[in-house]
Amino acid sequence: MASWLPETLFEIVGQGQAPSKDYYQLLVTRSQLIFRWWKISLRSEFRSAKPGETKETHEDFLENSHLQVQIALIFGGKILDYVSNLCGGKFDFLERLSDKLLLSIISYLDLEDVGRLSQTSHRFAKLCMSDKLWEQIVQSASFPITPDMRALAKDQGWRHIYLTNKLQLQPPLNNRDGRKQRRGGQREKHH
Repeated sequence: MASWLPETLFEIVGQGQAPSKDYYQLLVTRSQLIFRWWKISLRSEFRSAKPGETKETHEDFLENSHLQVQIALIFGGKILDYVSNLCGGKFDFLERLSDKLLLSIISYLDLEDVGRLSQTSHRFAKLCMSDKLWEQIVQSASFPITPDMRALAKDQGWRHIYLTNKLQLQPPLNNRDGRKQRRGGQREKHH
């Protein structure tokens, strides 16, 4: 594994399927998989049960079908697939990049590709819709950014600014200027 990866690659906690109240933790580190459980029961025969823990190397986990079935039952098939990929050395390096760096990379994509990327995960959907990204896109499109445009972007978002053509943009900017002038006139009347 790459040495620059954090020690903990993945962690999830959960409860057993109803009516169970048992608590589980799954932790994948650079070198091993750790599965912990705590029996939670009102029944006297289980009250003295101590928490349990299984530690496996990545290779041993990939061969342990019993543990894989337990993880699938508790956390679901997608988590099992993800954990199996981690243990097999298959990492999603994009997921490990900071939002700031990803926004910088995304800003170089064509809009069609930004739309496609937004459909790949919740994180990318959030980044692709973020005001920070769309402000970068507006700036790279060489739109003259005026103070009124910044104010309108604060109200309606940079994505709206970008997607609005210049003819459609003028009325909202003019309306904003008109409201400012009316408010200024009203203030003078009250003083």
